[in-house]
Amino acid sequence: MAADVDNMRLWAAPDHARLVFDLSSSVDADVFTLDNPDRLVIDLKDSTLKTDSEALNLEGSAITSVRTGVRSGNDLRVVLDLGRRVEPRHFSLSPNDQYGHRLVVDLEYPGESAVEDPIEDMIRAQQDDAQPAAPTGQAKAAPHPKRDIIVAVDAGHGGEDPGAIGSHGTREKDVVLDIARALKRIIDAEPGFRAVLIRDGDYYVGLRERTRIAREQKSDFFVSIHADAFTSSRPKGSSVFALSQRGATSETAKWLANSENRADLIGGVDGNLSLRDKDEVLRGVLLDLTMTATLNDSLAIGGQVLDRLKRVNTLHKPRVEQAGFVVLKSPDIPSLLIETGFISNPQEERRLKDPSHQRGLAQAIFSGIEAHFTRNPPPGSLLAWQRDQGRGQASNEYRIQPGDTLSEIAARHQVSLAMLKQANEINGDKIRVGQVLRIPRS
Repeated sequence: MAADVDNMRLWAAPDHARLVFDLSSSVDADVFTLDNPDRLVIDLKDSTLKTDSEALNLEGSAITSVRTGVRSGNDLRVVLDLGRRVEPRHFSLSPNDQYGHRLVVDLEYPGESAVEDPIEDMIRAQQDDAQPAAPTGQAKAAPHPKRDIIVAVDAGHGGEDPGAIGSHGTREKDVVLDIARALKRIIDAEPGFRAVLIRDGDYYVGLRERTRIAREQKSDFFVSIHADAFTSSRPKGSSVFALSQRGATSETAKWLANSENRADLIGGVDGNLSLRDKDEVLRGVLLDLTMTATLNDSLAIGGQVLDRLKRVNTLHKPRVEQAGFVVLKSPDIPSLLIETGFISNPQEERRLKDPSHQRGLAQAIFSGIEAHFTRNPPPGSLLAWQRDQGRGQASNEYRIQPGDTLSEIAARHQVSLAMLKQANEINGDKIRVGQVLRIPRS
C-alpha cells in the first residue's frame, strides 16, 4: 500500500537535528550521504508527498535547503543540502497515543558532544587510582580555586515529545522549559553557583543522554523539572522524587516513573546503557560503590527543596518520594526530579503558565539546593572557601598557608603524615591555600 507523507517536522539541537516524517502507513527507507557538496538523501519507497517541504523551519540545523522529487515512478526522494558533515541514522516508529506511523532521521554532528559513559569513567578512575604513587606529602599548597557549584537544570520532554497536555492545551515541555530558564537565571545570579541547561530549546534529548551531559559539564547536582498529570483532574500539588533502588515507594510513584520513562519510546531512543561489552557484575559493583552516598545526598537536598516548595504551592505528598526514573540514575551526581504541579488540574495548569508563579517555583527549588550546599560545600568551591574563613583558630585545626606541604604540617603538629591524611580524607598530596585541616591527636 502506498504511503502518504502527511507532515515533516524538524527539531534542531546543538549536537544533532531530528527530521520526522509523519506517514499514513509504514514505509521502507534508504538513507545515505553524498559528498562535494554535502547532502543527505532519503528515499521513501512507494510514497507521495502531501505537505509543503519548503515550509520546514531549518533554523539552527545543519540543513540549508530541502529538495524533493519523484523517483522510479512511485518513490519519493528527499534531498537535504547540508552546511556541514553529518552522521545519519534512521528508524521507524509505530503509532502511539500521540502520533501515527513515523520515520525518524537523526543527523548527528561529529565532535559536537563528546559525552562520556559514567561507568566507563569510574573504571578509568579506579585504574588511575591503582597506579602506584609516592605519597610524600611534598606537594606545595595550590591556590584555592573558589570554583562555582554547577547545577544541571533539565527541562523534561521536548521536541516531538510534548509531555503531558492540560485541558486548555498547555504543553508540559513548554512550561518546564520556562521554569528551567527562570531557575538558571536565579542560580547564575548567586555568587558561587552556575547553571547549565540540558536543553535550551524545543528539541528532544534522550533520558540517559541528559545525565551524561550533566557529567560532561562536571555538575555537582542534577535537577529535572516536570509537570505532573493524572487521569483525573482532581490531584494537585508539587512533588519531589529521588531515585529508589528497590522500586517505587507507592503505586502513584511507580505509575509516574513508568510514564516518564516511556518518553524515550516517544523520542525514538532505546535508552539502553552503552557498555554492553562490559561484565555485568563489574558494572553492578561499581554502581553500588557510589550510589548509596549519592542517594543520601539526593534525599537530603530533596527535603530542603520540599520544605521551600510548600511555601509557594500545595504539596501533593509531604515527603520525598522515590521511584525508578532513568534521569536520576547517575551513579555519582545527586539528582532530583521535581513535579512542579499537576498540568491535568485546570487551576494548576493556569498557574503553571503564570511567569510569576514560575519564578516562585524556581526560587523555591534553588533555595533548597543552596541551603544544602551552604551546609555541605564541595571541596574547592567558593562556598567551601567562605566557610573556612572563620575557621582554623581552634587547637585541633590548621588553616593552610601559601607554600605549605602536608609533610611539613604533619611534622609541625607532631602527627604522622598518614594520620593527618586519614583524619581529613585526603587520598593524594593535593592541598589548597585557605583549606582547613583537622589535626588528629597523636
